[in-house]
Amino acid sequence: MPDDAHPELIALGEAWIAAWNSRDLDRILALYAEDAEMTSDGIVRLGFTVQGSVRGKQNLRAYWSKALALLPNLHFTPAGFFTSPNSVVVHYANDRGQTICEYLRVGQVGANAGLIVQGSANHLVHRA
Repeated sequence: MPDDAHPELIALGEAWIAAWNSRDLDRILALYAEDAEMTSDGIVRLGFTVQGSVRGKQNLRAYWSKALALLPNLHFTPAGFFTSPNSVVVHYANDRGQTICEYLRVGQVGANAGLIVQGSANHLVHRA
């Protein structure tokens, strides 16, 4: 695959990193569809659901507001982007030295076109 495949998804990944680094919750949420679903072990850790997923911007706002308040030095440093026709995986390190791959599936039609409809934070727990 050429290096410039899916440039719009790479741009979304870059915008996602920039939004998180700005700590502006409205800027972050603007990248997501109204009914977006997010899965993360942080959702369980912060007491939102035992299943680890939340759906909808209102629930995302509640989760990320709490998370941002607990992480005053949050900063993401990108390592790379992996793309497919409808998703981007953002590979990055956070301010605590954790390596993470964030899977972001993007809507293709209607009001959700170009917006994140599903996200999943995947943390490195074993190095080969």
